[in-house]
Amino acid sequence: MKKLFALAAALATTLALAQDPQMTLPRVKLGAGMHQIDAQVAATQDQRMTGLMYRQEMPQQEGMLFVFEYPSQQCFWMRNTLLPLSAAFVGDDGTIVNIEDMAPQTDDSHCSAKPVRYVLEMNKGWFAKKGIKAGTRLTGVPFR
Repeated sequence: MKKLFALAAALATTLALAQDPQMTLPRVKLGAGMHQIDAQVAATQDQRMTGLMYRQEMPQQEGMLFVFEYPSQQCFWMRNTLLPLSAAFVGDDGTIVNIEDMAPQTDDSHCSAKPVRYVLEMNKGWFAKKGIKAGTRLTGVPFR
């Protein structure tokens, strides 16, 4: 019986990892100082819930912008997300409120320091490498 349970658990894990990542979401160009970002836009509840799950890689200039209906404290976790990511919690005017580094495949909660409508996920360390921190203002259509 233990072997059967272990086999079922292994199969469930394999099926979960075999899910297809979201690759065809709409895109928006964002700016962070002199740096350009090509961001997929997750604007529906289903798109936001899936986010960057199951991705095995992401180009350095790409990310995902999560758009919510109204400002609220936003909290993210990394279940089924294979890439280490950094999340910038962004106000309506494009100002980064705080940035959190997130480890892959964890359920740790990473939250905005105050209510925000936007969260931009990039490869872990991208913001730090570019000198982008809380207070930096992002530019682009969503922030006009």
